[in-house]
Amino acid sequence: MKFIIGVLVVLGSVFGGYVLSHGNLAALFQPFELLIIAGGALGAFIIANPGKVITTVFKGVPALLKGAKYKKKDYMELLGLMYALFAKARKEGLMALEGDIEEPEQSEIFQRYPKLLKNHHLIHFICDYLRLMVGGNMNAFELESLMDLELETHHHEAEKPSSAVQTVADGLPGFGIVAAVMGVVITMGYISEPPEVLGAHIAAALVGTFLGILLAYGFASPMASAMATQAAEESKMLECAKVCILATLNGYTPQVAVEFGRKVLFSHVRPDFLELEEFVKQNK
Repeated sequence: MKFIIGVLVVLGSVFGGYVLSHGNLAALFQPFELLIIAGGALGAFIIANPGKVITTVFKGVPALLKGAKYKKKDYMELLGLMYALFAKARKEGLMALEGDIEEPEQSEIFQRYPKLLKNHHLIHFICDYLRLMVGGNMNAFELESLMDLELETHHHEAEKPSSAVQTVADGLPGFGIVAAVMGVVITMGYISEPPEVLGAHIAAALVGTFLGILLAYGFASPMASAMATQAAEESKMLECAKVCILATLNGYTPQVAVEFGRKVLFSHVRPDFLELEEFVKQNK
């Protein structure tokens, strides 16, 4: 919804201001200029990026319509999941988690949180490091170093789609100039025509510059920022799980371990202490 509202505000402000200034909207309708700009930018995007990034971008753009990927309830469910796993390990021993982490889809604990269970990257992250804990061959420092390397790799990979879209945004004004120059070249062929004909062609050429700048700063660049925000939210889920696991490995109780995880969350999605405690009690 927020994405749609933003688009409407951009279009309404730009074109509304133009109409109120007695501009003619028909003069801005230049489909071939748009073809040059959008087609050129798309071609450059395809040349510059591997197939996985291209696919991720096209899948990620519709996701922007849904708004924030994770809300406060999702982070509370993650902390609730971590608490349930740690409480079972503390009561029955780490080996009791073996069945849960080998087949999380069949685990009674994981099944309490179906939305988290669909996040395969997060579930694999949790299960992989719990499996290392069950093996008992790594200390907290070694495990933290390995986690940091994985999170750094994930963050670098997650930023590629937003970086690719931002590169397109940076190039769109240039393609707008290309369209404008080509329009000027066409205009020069009408140099002997009456002023009204010549003026119409000059206006059409200038629309190319306008469209390039509008698409860059009104749409592509904000979309890149929104995709980067979603990537940061994904990384925060993994970071929260990391802190909880390390706290448990260092000997803290489940209650304290999830408190460590709560502290790393962004303030607008971080539950307070009593809120999290009540949620955990309800989901034991």
